[in-house]
Amino acid sequence: MARYTGPKHRLARREGANILEKTSPSLARRLGVPPGVHGPKGRPGKQSDYGKQLREKQKAKRIYGISENQFRNYFDTATKVKGKTGEALLQLLESRLDNIVYRLGFSSSRAMARQLVSHGHIQVDGRKVSIPSYLLKVNQVITLSPTAIKTPVVQKLLEAAETKVPNYLDRKAAAGKFVKTPPRDDIKTEINEQLIIEYYSR
Repeated sequence: MARYTGPKHRLARREGANILEKTSPSLARRLGVPPGVHGPKGRPGKQSDYGKQLREKQKAKRIYGISENQFRNYFDTATKVKGKTGEALLQLLESRLDNIVYRLGFSSSRAMARQLVSHGHIQVDGRKVSIPSYLLKVNQVITLSPTAIKTPVVQKLLEAAETKVPNYLDRKAAAGKFVKTPPRDDIKTEINEQLIIEYYSR
């Protein structure tokens, strides 16, 4: 199944959660209203356990902007890692290059981060990497290309004083470092990974 490229607000309303991870007044007002011209139809029934598991999987997939097959592959990989499967899954998702570019504040969204990577504006350890799904290793250094730095939208982000990066990253100007594999407590994305495990364990 291909990655969804339609309106992100529609997805957020479908999940009933802000999958964009940034505040929008219009989205905040409509977050509890399902998408559709006529809004919710009738009184919503009680959601089944399967329904909760499915929605959590869909929410996680949409937060990170990846396809169904990609997400399943990450889950399968996580099951082979020693330790907690749910934590390993989130660590894999957080280690993606497009996510790290976003977390470092080099982009305003993961979609923008994917574009920066795909267009060759990101270097890892001094070498251009154009694959958004590239998984970073500890101590690798991420830098923006000179062309990207000159882009007005990126310049504005680099100059933003309030940018705060997660504890597992370190940033200086237009360069960042993947300091450590993030423990679960450092991953602030609101995902119930246990529901995802239950979904794939049916």
